[in-house]
Amino acid sequence: MYGPGAGPPRRESDGAAITLRVLFPALSVLTCGLLSCAPLFRIAALRRRPLDWTLAVASLPVSITLFGIIGSLPEEDTRTDVALALLLLLALGSAVYFLVYDIRRLSPAPPPGPYAPTAPSGPSAYGHPQPRQPWPATPPQTHTMPTQHPMNTAAPAPAPTPPPAPPQNQAPPPHRIDQVRAELDELSDYLRKRDGGR
Repeated sequence: MYGPGAGPPRRESDGAAITLRVLFPALSVLTCGLLSCAPLFRIAALRRRPLDWTLAVASLPVSITLFGIIGSLPEEDTRTDVALALLLLLALGSAVYFLVYDIRRLSPAPPPGPYAPTAPSGPSAYGHPQPRQPWPATPPQTHTMPTQHPMNTAAPAPAPTPPPAPPQNQAPPPHRIDQVRAELDELSDYLRKRDGGR
């Protein structure tokens, strides 16, 4: 918790991303659905959501059962055709699901808009969502009224000074702040779950 913050997340190189994007769907389709669990396990390992793990674990016995039905029944039986169709649908479904997730995951971030980046909106300490309010990149200009001086003074009136311009290249906030913010969010989620959502 204390100490230097972790570095930015590593991104896969383009070659590795393309190789994995071809390998996992091919593994699913070329094995006729027997290894359709491989792309689902990859998604589950990346996302770490219970639903993805359930899909990945359930796909393995389903594909083995369908292969068993195809191998044990005669070719003329309609149950064999149904099992083969389901097996091919499982293979194609897991390949398409992997490709959609992987393409979304590695897509570039949208270009920055006219506003400076803001903190993501989320639940506050009291559980109510906070609205996201973007801050303008430049502060509004203030207009100053010129002061009037008596006519009989010998010294010239000083010219009004414009407000200082904001610095153009502001350094992004240090990564440590983002890490502390993430840790505090995790802690508040944990405490909320422990207290029963109150």
